[in-house]
Amino acid sequence: MSDPLAIDHTNTADETHDLNKVIQILEAALLSSHEPLSAQELRKLFNHELTASLITSQLEKIRDKWTNSCVELTQVASGWRFQVRLEIQPYLNRLTPQKAPRYTRAVMETLAIIAYHQPVTRGDIEEIRGVSTSGAILKTLSARGWIETVGHRSVPGKPALFATTENFLNDLNLRTLEELPPLEEMKSLIINDKISV
Repeated sequence: MSDPLAIDHTNTADETHDLNKVIQILEAALLSSHEPLSAQELRKLFNHELTASLITSQLEKIRDKWTNSCVELTQVASGWRFQVRLEIQPYLNRLTPQKAPRYTRAVMETLAIIAYHQPVTRGDIEEIRGVSTSGAILKTLSARGWIETVGHRSVPGKPALFATTENFLNDLNLRTLEELPPLEEMKSLIINDKISV
C-alpha cells in the first residue's frame, strides 16, 4: 500500500497537493508541541521518508505564511517553535500576570562570563569577576537550565567546566552562540543591582 504522503515528482499537481499536506502536518505538530522540534525530529512524522532539507524548506514556507499573524514560527538552538510575537505578549500577560524572575548582578555577570568564555571553571569566573563566586550562583543558573557541567579541567582538583545549554539559547531566541550580542552590549545590560530576565 502506497504512502499518501509520498511525493510524486512526475505530476506537479500531485506534488503540490502532497506538500500542502506536509505543511499541514508540520503546522499541527509545531502548534501542539510544548518544546522546539528539530527538522530531524519532524522527519518522524513521515517515517523518515522526507529529507531534513525538504522539511526545512517547508518550515520556511510556514514561517512566511505566518508573517502577518500574531504568532510566528522561529528557529532556536534545539529546533523550530511557534511563539507569540513580542508586541502581542504584553496583552497576554494581562490574562495571567507573572512576575518575571529577578537575578542579581552577580548571577548575570557569571552567566555572561560563562556564555562568552566557555567552558570555564569557577576559578576562571572568579578571576574575571575579581571576586569570589558562591556555589549558590552556579546552582541558580543550573536550576534555571542555562548552564551545565561539560567536563573537568585536567589540573589538580579536577575543577568542573561550565558551559551554557540549548535551553539558554532557546530562552534568548538564539540558534547559536555566535548570535549573542557583542560583549560590550551585554555589559551595558548589567547596570542595575537586580535585573529581570
